[in-house]
Amino acid sequence: MKKLFSILLLATALPALADRLPIPADAPASYAEECASCHIAYPPQLLRPEDWQKLMGSLNRHFGSDATVDRKNQAEISAFLQRHAGRPERLGENAELPRISQSRWFRREHGRLAAAYWQAPPVKSPANCEGCHPNAAAGSFSEREIRPPKVSK
Repeated sequence: MKKLFSILLLATALPALADRLPIPADAPASYAEECASCHIAYPPQLLRPEDWQKLMGSLNRHFGSDATVDRKNQAEISAFLQRHAGRPERLGENAELPRISQSRWFRREHGRLAAAYWQAPPVKSPANCEGCHPNAAAGSFSEREIRPPKVSK
């Protein structure tokens, strides 16, 4: 009976765990200072190790901006991202310049959204998690917390 209860408890908890992607406790201060100065500090689990390596190696041309950081911070942030990167089998292959919004996981979660949602003023781009997920910076992506923008039909 205990085994059955444990299985049921785990089965009901898994969806809730999938909604939580908190920034790991060992995140260096430089991660929030540097990365979150322009966008949320994305949970490292959202990209594969090789994707983070590509991004950190091309900060001088980071999606149209120069996001260069000093060597110490780059090494510190890179090591952190590598330690906590997502599993390739979950995320799938990514484009030459990796984008979270192109991962298999992201497309599965957001694939049915109409283009109007991405273009709505509060959202503007799939990279703006907080446009619909108000607690994204805290690592919470729960469906119960989603606040989609109003779009005309």
